[in-house]
Amino acid sequence: MASPKHIHLIGICGTAMGSTAVALRALGHTISGSDSQVYPPMSDVLRNAGITVTEGYKPENLPLNADVYVVGNAISRGNPELEALLEKKLPYVSMAEMLKREVIQGKRSFVISGTHGKTTTTTMLAWIYEHAGKNPGFMIGGVPENFDSGARFTDSDLFVIEGDEYDTAYFDKRSKFLHYLPECAIVNNIEFDHADIFRDLDEILLSFQRFLNTVPRNGLVLINGDDPNCLSLRAKCPAPLKTVGLGTDCDFRITITGTTPESTQFAINGVAFEVPMVGEFNARNAAMCVCAARFAGLSDDKIRAGLESFRGIRRRQQERGEAHGITIIDDFGHHPTAIRETLRGLRQRYAGRRLWALFEPRSNTSRRNVLQNELIDALTEADGSVIAAVANPEKVAADQRLDTAKVAESVTARGKPCYFDASTDAIVSRLKQETRSGDVIVVFSNGGFDGIHDKLLKTL
Repeated sequence: MASPKHIHLIGICGTAMGSTAVALRALGHTISGSDSQVYPPMSDVLRNAGITVTEGYKPENLPLNADVYVVGNAISRGNPELEALLEKKLPYVSMAEMLKREVIQGKRSFVISGTHGKTTTTTMLAWIYEHAGKNPGFMIGGVPENFDSGARFTDSDLFVIEGDEYDTAYFDKRSKFLHYLPECAIVNNIEFDHADIFRDLDEILLSFQRFLNTVPRNGLVLINGDDPNCLSLRAKCPAPLKTVGLGTDCDFRITITGTTPESTQFAINGVAFEVPMVGEFNARNAAMCVCAARFAGLSDDKIRAGLESFRGIRRRQQERGEAHGITIIDDFGHHPTAIRETLRGLRQRYAGRRLWALFEPRSNTSRRNVLQNELIDALTEADGSVIAAVANPEKVAADQRLDTAKVAESVTARGKPCYFDASTDAIVSRLKQETRSGDVIVVFSNGGFDGIHDKLLKTL
C-alpha cells in the first residue's frame, strides 16, 4: 500500500476502524466506508473529519478505484460487501496488518493489553507523551477527551496502541496484538472474556504468552503484579519483565495515599503522583503509564504534568447530563469486573448519593451465561439496577444465553432491587418511577442502547 489515494473501510464505525479512518484522512488520503450501525460518538467524529459513511452493507458501496480495502474484524462471510470484494478480486487487508506494515514498523511501539483498562491506559500514556512535547502517534479504541480523535500517525518514533486479544479478521484468527511489534508491552489484567472465540481461560493465556514472545530482549514487559493470571506468564517471558501493583513483592509498588471525589493520589515506591480519576483501578492504570513513560526516557516531573491534565475518554464514566437532580452517566463497561470497579469508583465521586446501574447485555460474552454469577455480584454494588433484554438473542444458543430474569431475581434476593425490562421505553418508565432527585444512573452498554441516555434526560 504505497501512498494510497483511496482507502475503503468495511466496518468503519468500530472504534478502532473509525479512529484509523480519521488518522488516514488527516494524512491526505481519500476515505470511504460503510457499517451496519452508525451512531455517536463515532458517527460524529467521522462526519467532522469529512468522511462519508454509508449505512448498510451493499455491493454498490465498493469504490472500484480504491487502492486498498480494509476489512474490519466484525465482518464475516456472507456480508454482501465482502462477497463483492472477493468476487472482484480486490486487494484487502485487516486493520491490524495495515497498521503494522504502514504505521508501526520501525517505531518504538508501546502496546497496552489486558481484559480491562486498555483504552484509558493507552490514552493516558499517549497524552503524557503529547504533554511532554513528543508528538506521539497513537491508536485508541475510543474517543479521547484530550485529542481530536482516537488515532494519529506522526513522524515521532513513539507509537502507543491499544492491544486487543480479540481475533484480527475472519481470515486471520490470531489476536490483534500479535501484529503490533511491541518494544514495551503492558498487561493490565487477564480474565476470561470473548466467549465467542476463546473456549476457556487457558486459550486466552496462551494468546497473551505469544504476545509477550514478540517483545525484544532490549524491550520491557510490565504486568499487574496482583493478578495471578498475569503472574503465570512470567516464567516463560523472554524479555525483561517488571511487576506493578499494590502487593509488597511488586517491583513497582503502588500505595494509595489519598482520594477526593475527582482524583486519586498514589505513590510508586514512595514517589508521589496524582491522577484526576477515581478508583483503585485507575491508579493502577496510571502507575503502568508512569513506568512505561520512564522507560521512554521521560522525567517524573513531565509525567506528573501529563497525568494531572488528563481528561479521560468518552463513554468511560462520562457524565451525559442531569434531569431534575438525577445525573446520567454513560459507561462502555460490559464485563462484570469492569461494571464492579466502575461502580466502586463512582461511589467515591458521588459519595452519599443513591447509585443505579442500567445494563444492556450486548457484547458477545455478556449475552452468555458464562459470567452470570459474576454479573450478579457486580450489580449488587449498586443501590438498585435494571437489566435490559439480551441483544440479538438468536445468536446465542438458549442453554448458553444469559438468564436476565434470574439475574434480577438473584440481585434482589441480596437486598438490592433489580428489575428486568424488555424495552427501552419500559426501562425509562421504571426509572422514572423508582428514582428521585440526587440519584445517579450509570448506563452500561457497548452499543447505542436505542438512545436511552437522551430518553432518560427528556423523561425523568
